[in-house]
Amino acid sequence: MSHAGAPVGGLLVLVDPVARRLDGESVRIAKDVLSAGAAAKICLPDSREEFARALARRGHRQPVIVGDDRALVRAVGLLHRERALSEGAVSLIPVGPAGSLVLALQLGVPLSAVAAARAVLDGAVGMRDLLVDDSDGVVLGGIGIPPPPGPGPGAGAGSRSGGVPRPAGPSVWNAYRSLVRTFGRPTAGGPSGTGTRGGHRLRVEADGVVLADVDGMVEDVAVSAREGDGLADVLVRMRAVAAAPGPGPGSGPGAGFVPGPGAGRVVRVRASAVTVSGEDFRYRSDVGITGPVRRRTWTLHPGAWGLTLPLQR
Repeated sequence: MSHAGAPVGGLLVLVDPVARRLDGESVRIAKDVLSAGAAAKICLPDSREEFARALARRGHRQPVIVGDDRALVRAVGLLHRERALSEGAVSLIPVGPAGSLVLALQLGVPLSAVAAARAVLDGAVGMRDLLVDDSDGVVLGGIGIPPPPGPGPGAGAGSRSGGVPRPAGPSVWNAYRSLVRTFGRPTAGGPSGTGTRGGHRLRVEADGVVLADVDGMVEDVAVSAREGDGLADVLVRMRAVAAAPGPGPGSGPGAGFVPGPGAGRVVRVRASAVTVSGEDFRYRSDVGITGPVRRRTWTLHPGAWGLTLPLQR
């Protein structure tokens, strides 16, 4: 990380309207600390459109976002589409409920308004990798494609959350463990139900190499960026396919259970581009659910954006 210090061109402090409504005191503290330490222009947009216009007119000022994960992803996405991420660092002062600041915590931003504001003034810039999809959307942390929610009470947290968990952070194994915790409960009527309820018919490619294909059943996929090493972590977990109900050879717990190609296999690779295609699927990336889509490619852009963080003591 490189030392940032007070920006020469001053600060553009963009206060997300949701943050202003939910926690006006933290917003006030952040404005006071920043204004005391640097030339700060405070903008209070009332809509996403005003937010975008203010960011576009920043001039040489360093953007400081006061808000939650959604506000940060929105700002980075706008700067990416301007092709302006290389112009300077982005700063975040997290304001919002704990559940809306998961990405901020994973990125290393202090959750205290005072500490985050001080980091803006005398912190250091850490360069971060960025995942960009084929619709020009950005992902700062990771994406997760979980199993479709199963029927009945066993669907558990997956069905309540729309079947898409939040990726757990820069480590693909953290994302994987989150998927397992959320969807590890067996569905009613058997270990995997019937048909495609327990997985997806998907083709997953990493840098052109096929990791899974539609003749097998993909249980979940996780893709995440890691700080500064130029490759994404990719994890694909396969599962067996349950046979249709009816008489079959043998009896007991394993009767009628037909393993698909690569059943139970977990594949981990590192890649610069990942493509998922096949039947309709939804995925979660940082702060929202997208889909259904039938094809999506994510490409890693190494060191594409800078985030101001506290100095390491």
